[in-house]
Amino acid sequence: MQRRRPRGWAHPDLGDVDLGRVLDALGDPVRLEVVRQLAAAGGVVRGAFDVPVTGQTLSHHLRTLTTAGLVRVSQAGRFRCCELRTREVEQRFPGLLPAILANAGGGAVRTMPP
Repeated sequence: MQRRRPRGWAHPDLGDVDLGRVLDALGDPVRLEVVRQLAAAGGVVRGAFDVPVTGQTLSHHLRTLTTAGLVRVSQAGRFRCCELRTREVEQRFPGLLPAILANAGGGAVRTMPP
């Protein structure tokens, strides 16, 4: 019997990500809420998000945000640690996250210390 290996999370270099992919990822209300919650938490959430979807669907949304270069996900024991790639996104697409979050009712993105 073949053993299944856990699938890893690919974190692309933001230089390889185009604006269309980022906007497409942010176009879904659940993914936008995940990003809003990450921003409100200072960029890092360990454990659960308050979204009305199953764990499997949330995993799909996190993978979409990850492949769009917006989120970095790592395993922390039984939990996922999700980090908003605020500084990197700001360098690649200046002003994008603050503008989107301000219009989504999420307020401004808190900047992370260097």
